[in-house]
Amino acid sequence: MSSEFFAAAEPTPAGAVVQWGFITVTVANLVTILVMILVFVLAVLLPFPGSHDGDEQ
Repeated sequence: MSSEFFAAAEPTPAGAVVQWGFITVTVANLVTILVMILVFVLAVLLPFPGSHDGDEQ
């Protein structure tokens, strides 16, 4: 029974894996990270809605 427990506890990749040297990441996690970076860059670069440069009150 203990061999069944240890066999179930071994990590198995959940999909395709990308490796750069010592860095190993699944493709799903890599896509998630890239989308989060894209959203962050867009949030920094795009103006707030309703903000106008010449419209001060």
